Amino acid sequence: MSNAVSGLPVGRGLLCLIVAGVAWGTAGAAASLVYRAGDTGPVALSFWRCAMGLVLLLAARPLRPRVRPSAAEPAGRKALRAGVTGIGLAVFQTAYFAAVQSTGLAVATVVTLGAGPVLIALGARLALGARLALGERLGPGGVAAVGGALAGLAVLVLGGTSTTVRLPGVLLALLSAVGYSVMTLLTRWWGRDGGADAASTSAGAFAVTSLCLLPLALAEGLVPHTGEPVRLLCLLVYIAAVPTALAYGLYFAGAAVVRSATVSVIMLLEPVSAAVFAVLLLGEHLTAATLAGTLLMLGSVAGLAVAETRAARGSREARTRPAPA
Repeated sequence: MSNAVSGLPVGRGLLCLIVAGVAWGTAGAAASLVYRAGDTGPVALSFWRCAMGLVLLLAARPLRPRVRPSAAEPAGRKALRAGVTGIGLAVFQTAYFAAVQSTGLAVATVVTLGAGPVLIALGARLALGARLALGERLGPGGVAAVGGALAGLAVLVLGGTSTTVRLPGVLLALLSAVGYSVMTLLTRWWGRDGGADAASTSAGAFAVTSLCLLPLALAEGLVPHTGEPVRLLCLLVYIAAVPTALAYGLYFAGAAVVRSATVSVIMLLEPVSAAVFAVLLLGEHLTAATLAGTLLMLGSVAGLAVAETRAARGSREARTRPAPA
């Protein structure tokens, strides 16, 4: 059900996703520092994040081990995967930024990240087409873990804050969740038969996303005005390297071998990580809601990770068990 055809063990896939979620959480704190250092807009920041991440991935390509010809992916499918993933990433990021601008950070985060696991669980369970049905079952424990994670997300993000819900912002957040869900489900599907390289997936997605965001970034203001150019450049390099090039490479590697619903819940570590770094680096206060939401989400993530590992072990034992005579 969740065994890696490509050879990456499920346990390592889970570790990749956990590290990616934590790394994504640092992007929020780094983006806050970028906004303080100049007049960079959110779309321009997203463009530079993907464009510089692409440059870093291409620069690191000679250091990567060569893929064996037998495991190489056909050029046509590679181009299709890069295009679809890149468009999904562009929709995910741009619609989310627009939702934040329309209805606020708290509501946009809850709707986007909260709808993601629901849409992914439905998409993985239902037939997406004759050849795209994953047929993944959550089970009662998985449903409870998803529910606990979503409750923790609501407490963490909305607890103790005043929010204003605006319908256009909610619709944009739902559109963002659709882009994220499509990206996750297709990454899982393409990873089932092996041959999908995480670094190539990231590079292709960044290239397509950069092209999609470039017109919007030009309209917003591509080159920021700042009195601290060195600090701003260092922050942009960090965002491109850690929560982008590294994190998305780990995300695509893990999402290819772990059940889609489990992926969506583990990636809820992003707001947990963001809350922790906001307290440690930005001087925000640790509230009871932050602590309660964090503990609830971490418990749900841990429960799903254990269930995923057990399911993979059981599937592996079933395949290696000798057939009855």
